[in-house]
Amino acid sequence: MDSLQVPWLSLKYHCEMEMESKIKTVIVDDEPGSIEALKWELQAYENEVEVLATFQSSLEALEKIPGLAPDLVYLDIEMPVLNGFDLLKRLGKSSFDVIFTTAYDQFAIKAFKVNAVDYLLKPIDEDELRKAIGRVQQRRAEPATQQQLEQLFEYLQKHSPDFPTVALPTLEGLEFVEVDDILHCESSSNYTYIYLTTGEKILVSKTLKELETLLTGHHFCRVHHSHMVNLKHVRRYIRGKGGELVLKDGTVVPVSRAKKEDLLKLF
Repeated sequence: MDSLQVPWLSLKYHCEMEMESKIKTVIVDDEPGSIEALKWELQAYENEVEVLATFQSSLEALEKIPGLAPDLVYLDIEMPVLNGFDLLKRLGKSSFDVIFTTAYDQFAIKAFKVNAVDYLLKPIDEDELRKAIGRVQQRRAEPATQQQLEQLFEYLQKHSPDFPTVALPTLEGLEFVEVDDILHCESSSNYTYIYLTTGEKILVSKTLKELETLLTGHHFCRVHHSHMVNLKHVRRYIRGKGGELVLKDGTVVPVSRAKKEDLLKLF
């Protein structure tokens, strides 16, 4: 009887070891097409990689990742509300590895290379993905990732442009505005009013949704169907069904009930 149980126990042990050796993976990307494309490519590594969860919202990822305890996070850089870098900072010290995913961004790529941090360019190349997974497997016993990420953050802080400028299309042409000078944006059908710290009000030929995408990674938050604010200029929050934000210039901006929870997670 005992001799019959040995192969079964051996098989069970082998299966448990195989499951433990898989790289437990999370994907964070605001574009559903990018998530599906990466999941499809990872199917070729089903014996090595297990996808635990995917998130289109960086705020949801911030809430759920600690409980998932992944080995690896594929992290998009440009996302609304919290970009990839901000999300990592808020997660704090972590034991998981990170592979950044990005469309071509010369500055970010230089930062990754200088600090020996893994990244993949979209659309993700199959060979590059295979190499990245191989590097993660080699590093699993070497917890040096956190130090590399801290070095990356220091590099970004020293070398990032202090006052990025955006070109905004108006009925007359283009208006060049420093991002930090934007207080808030208000939707007006297919146009958007942009309010500046100087007191100026600019009518821009873009929808609020388009501006939300344009200003991704610059501390802007959509707080209402018709309103987006620069979080750097928020003075206080007033409670209510959705509540209201008071900006540093005294402007009061409504917060919708649907956006309230996501907003409060940022403070």
